Amino acid sequence: MRLSDDVLLDLMTRFQTEMVKGLGRDTNPTAAVKMLPTFVRSIPDGSEKGDFLALDLGGSKFRVLKVKVSEDGKQNVQMESQFYPTPKEIIHGNATELFDYVADCLEDFMENKNIKHKKLPIGFTFSFPCKQAKLDEGVLLSWTKHFKARGVQETDVVSSLRNALRKHKDVHADVLALVNDTVGTMMTCGYDDQRCEVGVIIGTGTNACYMEEMSHIDLVEGDEGRMCINTEWGAFGDDGSLEDIRTEFDREIDLGSINPGKQLFEKMISGLYLGELVRLILLKMAKEGLLFNGEIATALRTKGKIETKHVAAMEKYKEGLSNTKEILMELGLFPSEEDCVAVQHVSTIVSFRSANLCAAALAAILTRLRENKKLMRLRTTVGMDGTLYKTHPQYAKRLHKVVRRLVPNCDVRFLLSESGSGKGAAMVTAVAYRLASQRKQIDEILASFKLSKENLREVKTKMRAELEYGLKKETQPNATVKMLPTYVCGTPDGTEKGKFLSLDLGGTNFRVLLVKIRSGRRKSVRMYNKIFAIPLEIMQGTGEELFDHIVQCIADFLEYMGIKGARLPLGFTFSFPCRQASIDKGTLVGWTKGFKATDCEGEDVVDMLREAIKRRNEFDLDIVAVVNDTVGTMMTCGYEDPNCEIGLIAGTGSNVCYMEDMKNIEVVEGNEGKMCINTEWGGFGDNGCIDNIRTKYDKEVDEGSLNPGKQRYEKMTSGMYLGEIVRQILIDLTKHGLLFRGQISETLRTRGIFETKFLSQIERSEEFCSNLDWTALVTTALL
Repeated sequence: MRLSDDVLLDLMTRFQTEMVKGLGRDTNPTAAVKMLPTFVRSIPDGSEKGDFLALDLGGSKFRVLKVKVSEDGKQNVQMESQFYPTPKEIIHGNATELFDYVADCLEDFMENKNIKHKKLPIGFTFSFPCKQAKLDEGVLLSWTKHFKARGVQETDVVSSLRNALRKHKDVHADVLALVNDTVGTMMTCGYDDQRCEVGVIIGTGTNACYMEEMSHIDLVEGDEGRMCINTEWGAFGDDGSLEDIRTEFDREIDLGSINPGKQLFEKMISGLYLGELVRLILLKMAKEGLLFNGEIATALRTKGKIETKHVAAMEKYKEGLSNTKEILMELGLFPSEEDCVAVQHVSTIVSFRSANLCAAALAAILTRLRENKKLMRLRTTVGMDGTLYKTHPQYAKRLHKVVRRLVPNCDVRFLLSESGSGKGAAMVTAVAYRLASQRKQIDEILASFKLSKENLREVKTKMRAELEYGLKKETQPNATVKMLPTYVCGTPDGTEKGKFLSLDLGGTNFRVLLVKIRSGRRKSVRMYNKIFAIPLEIMQGTGEELFDHIVQCIADFLEYMGIKGARLPLGFTFSFPCRQASIDKGTLVGWTKGFKATDCEGEDVVDMLREAIKRRNEFDLDIVAVVNDTVGTMMTCGYEDPNCEIGLIAGTGSNVCYMEDMKNIEVVEGNEGKMCINTEWGGFGDNGCIDNIRTKYDKEVDEGSLNPGKQRYEKMTSGMYLGEIVRQILIDLTKHGLLFRGQISETLRTRGIFETKFLSQIERSEEFCSNLDWTALVTTALL
């Protein structure tokens, strides 16, 4: 029974392997350690409040509790409880008798507390392995400890309890959560210490739970956030993996139990078995003449005569030896002083082995937590409960010491659950209430972002009307969707060839490209490009500074490519609304996307570029075309697919172009053929036609922008603004106390701090804390 650190480290590795098997969909059916999902997704955050009932079934007594959780600026929990016996005829009877008894006890408690008239939610601590599909459902897999009621296994215990409660017409309570006692322990301690993410019970039985990443739990849909896993570690070794450390005494205990071959790890550890292990060892020693002069008293031959409370008393500091003598004499034995020392030594070895085994399995869980978080060093709290852990004078100290030795890279605080797992069931129920309430409030806040099919049809109809207004000569001046002719009258047909320069201005970066096009059977396009930054002071400086910067970038590129002397045809992608009179002329209607260079609006941007080239006087270029970025997109794709006749940009800004019949374009002469129309749909709604779907957050973002009242549709759809909309929502949620404990940081108050790229990262991330779960919900709703 003496286990070296090497053996314990080996057990750690074995248990980690069993955990992985239990979490896997394909390996779980044959896994000994079942790793049961509990559907508990969050630990308390201190904002829980309300009145709850809790039932605690699983130990030597059954307990009913009334738990009042109040916030009032400080966390406060008030409890009233009553214990009821668990008679053998009930726990070894049938399902109906068991749950009728539980319901009768609950009615008695509610009557005594004068709360039968209240409708209170119940948290049910049920300390046996259950397969859960949701928080208020649990199918019993097998009884453990000394319970063996017939007709309960493979049935939903919550449903059985509800049926029993219905027989009591004046009891108005329903089960909201089914909780294992380890989960209850973790939640109880989690209310006092939010670092608590492990719960361990070492009492009549033994078990542990911990918070696992959803992405690792194959048995439950979803990858976001975490869920508490009830390991059911008592069954570790049921597949034969611990045979090398099990002793003849362990095997004898198992054979004499009510569930032979099951819960083998638990039978080496828990309070239900330690006293019996000591008895069997003492019996063998007496038979071999090593104790009591070889005399074997009736007590040594009687199963259950030595209890775990005796083992604990024998190890009490200073009093242990005298306690040992007293206990042995009460059992009808007449020990010598040497006998007492030997019996005390046996008790020490048996209980020390129990602590060592628990420490090895717990160290495996802590290592998994650290690896899940990708940390070099983990700081965490373990919630502890159970009569053996609490009443044995040496047990806790030994457990703590061995755990810290096995995982030196984990800083562990062991927190005793003062109120038991019953309070934890109430806390699970309180958290479920809080999360449901938060979800409801968040859903209400985000409801304005959820567009019905009817809303979308209305937007479609209004957009169609605005497109028509923009095409007509009479209504075009007042149209919000400007429908600008581009003088691009055809898409590529594959015969294009030659070398061309291209400029692309529209976001925070400016790009210069050399494009080589080959036609014929070996049709190809080769591109060489360089990207240059556009500093904010240039974007919002003077027009002359902006175009001088552009020409400087062109000069750098020409020199880089070694073509400074070549006079190549140039196409200028200018991603801002321009009124064109021909393909090489474009008058800027208005800046968008954060640009605000002066003396540009109302000017021909091609002329401004030519003037800047002249000022530099280093090279000359043949500017053939100015196009919008959507037109550039359509033409690029049109080269690959002749059917392409629409170009759409969803980036820093948002816009679309398409090929329109000339006969419908009243602002341009001619009725033959088609021309590409740059819709400039970002201005859709500037006349108030979509105010019914604009939220208060859209209005706040618009008011804080460089161009209030303009580009309203773009501000609801494009990358320049989505992050800022999320920031406004997060501030509102925090004000409502739904995020960050109601504390708005200075960083969150900073405009533009929440970038749109964060939305992408959040949407694809598998690692959420509870606050990010809500943030992910916000970003999903917004997108």
